[in-house]
Amino acid sequence: MSNQQGVHAGITFFYYEDLEPAARFYRETMGFSLVDDQGWAKIFRIAGNTYIGIVAGEKGFCRPQEKNAVLLTVVVDDVNEWYERLRKTDTTLLTEVLDKPDINVRCFFLQDPAGYAIEVQQFTDPHVAQEFRSQ
Repeated sequence: MSNQQGVHAGITFFYYEDLEPAARFYRETMGFSLVDDQGWAKIFRIAGNTYIGIVAGEKGFCRPQEKNAVLLTVVVDDVNEWYERLRKTDTTLLTEVLDKPDINVRCFFLQDPAGYAIEVQQFTDPHVAQEFRSQ
């Protein structure tokens, strides 16, 4: 389903010096489905019409940065389940599960192989959580 402006999906692109460790991470560790492999760019489905694209830094529009001020948030039903699963891998976890009652969220932070920050988040308000479930 599209909205009134004809938008059908969103893709966030991250840029890498070494694409293969990132591709493995998003496919195997995070469990995202590869939907388009263009060689130096790969697009993975996070959920529904939400995607992450990973791009070889020497080919894409942007270049990899030493420090990135970007955060990819993945909304899940059970943040504890995700934390326990990722804890058993070689993933760099940056925090334990955090309770943030002031914003009705439980979350934890990790980083991908190039240091991009990822938040795995669960909304604790059922009405808000429902808004983020795949239709």
